[in-house]
Amino acid sequence: MSGSTTVRRGVAAFDFDGTISRRDTLGPFLARVAGTPALVRTLMMRTPQFAAVTLGRADRDLEKQVVLERLLGGRTVESVAEMGRAYSEHLWDQQRFRPEMLERLRWHRERDHEIVIVSASLDSYLVPLAPHLGVGHVISCSLEADASGLVTGRLLGPNVRGEEKAVRLRRWLGTDTAELWAYGDSSGDDQLLAMADHPTRV
Repeated sequence: MSGSTTVRRGVAAFDFDGTISRRDTLGPFLARVAGTPALVRTLMMRTPQFAAVTLGRADRDLEKQVVLERLLGGRTVESVAEMGRAYSEHLWDQQRFRPEMLERLRWHRERDHEIVIVSASLDSYLVPLAPHLGVGHVISCSLEADASGLVTGRLLGPNVRGEEKAVRLRRWLGTDTAELWAYGDSSGDDQLLAMADHPTRV
């Protein structure tokens, strides 16, 4: 009598900033869209709040929301999308990625694993960048737009950080059984790494 074997889908989940990329990419994107002086002014105005975040006395997600609203609010969806596409090409042209993570991406592609980026950065540039990296899926932050097609600067749903990374990835995986590899570099990736059969802290 022959038995049946359940084949688990292979999935590799990668954080982006500091894991695939060498450093933060959201700040430089905001500078390209709003201008460096506007970014600097906004960050300086929020210095006390950022210090409180560092000390665990303020809400990191709320501060991110304030910065996005001030720098992106009122811009058209089309202009932000176009800037996102241009920025994705810039990131690819500059190749500011960790070589060892590009190698891991290649390793997973060779084994036909599904590869997903799970990031608190914006889909405005991560979605157009993903094909360059050979990544099939992106779970990240999306910007809200109003009825007139203007970006509000608010996020659609919670910031994709910490527990929200695990929540979104579980939702994406559904009920399928998967063998999961996960890669992250910060405390915001702890829950993502805790889900994995094969966790790697970069």
